[in-house]
Formats: sequence, C-alpha cells, structure tokens
Amino acid sequence: MDRLNDGHALQRLLDELGRLPGIGPKSAQRIAYYLLEADVEEARRLATAILEVKEQVHFCPICFSYATRDTCDVCSDASRDRTTICVVSEPRDVSAIERTGSYHGLYHVLGGVISPMDKIGPEQLHVKELLSRLASGEVQEVILATNPDVEGETTATYLSRIIRPLGVRVSRLASGLPVGGDLEYADEVTLGRAIEARREV
Repeated sequence: MDRLNDGHALQRLLDELGRLPGIGPKSAQRIAYYLLEADVEEARRLATAILEVKEQVHFCPICFSYATRDTCDVCSDASRDRTTICVVSEPRDVSAIERTGSYHGLYHVLGGVISPMDKIGPEQLHVKELLSRLASGEVQEVILATNPDVEGETTATYLSRIIRPLGVRVSRLASGLPVGGDLEYADEVTLGRAIEARREV
C-alpha cells in the first residue's frame, strides 16, 4: 500500500511539473528525480520559496509590474525619469529592459496584447489605466516596447493612434538584425525593419 502511495505521489509531482511552461515529460522526470535525491531541507526550501512568492508578490497598482511592497521598486524610485513611460506586454519584459541599464524612466504593463483570435481586445488590457497616467500632462514620451510580431504590432498601432492626440510623443523600439546575424538568413520583416531603423555612421 505504501509503495502504491509513493507511486501516486511521484506521478502527481510529474503531472504538476509537466504543467509548467517549457517543461516537457523528460524535463519533468529529471526535476522530479533530482528532488527525490535531494535532502528534505532542500525540497522544503524550494516549496517555501514558491509559497512565499505567491503570498508576497502582487501587481503594482500604478504600472502593473510585480511588487512586494505597496508599489514596485521602479514606481517608488524618486530618481526615475517621470516624463517617459515604456509600455510593455508582460512584467517579465520590465526585467529584460532593466537588465540593459539603458532606460531610466517608468513602465506600464498592459497584461498582454491585442489578439482577436484569443478574444483579447483593449478592454482586457490596462489601456484605460495608461491613459489615466497620461492625463496629468507630466509624461512627454511613451515608448511602445511590445514584441515585433503581429499582435505586438497591432497593439502598438492601436496605442499610437489613441495617444498621439493627447500631445504626447510616441516612439517604438527599433528592431532589426541581431548582432552576429547573417543577412541571407533574415526574414523579410526583420530585414525591412533593419533598413527602416538605419542610422547615420
């Protein structure tokens, strides 16, 4: 009976790990067997970390990025440039831009992109809240940093159309060839964007 229960426990762990994005059956097995061989304290630390992040991390009420206090670290940082807002799709995009060290303004997380196929329109995103932030007149530029795919482009075009009449400058992240990329392997859209985003040297 105990052996049967052990089997159920292992299968349950494999099932739960398999639900994680990017984790296939083989990866789930590797992680499960690693945890089986780890000592109890290591497994407990992992379980505690997962529970703590669920209990302590929430969405910032201003920009909708992740926060552990009332507002996120960026919104509560008085040294940030408050005249610029960078609009991204997901909280993880904030981390990616922060890692560059090139941007010192504020952020606004939409919580997704416009996708008619998935029945996601502007009403399902934090667009209304973005417009409220722009109403103060303090923001001079909005940088649209959605992904350069169909949904990201649709979202950027929509936002540009409703923000420009407010007298706020709207810019879009340049996208083009990656460093070390070969022209012959670039798709037409990427190559076209690289030409459009060319700069004087």
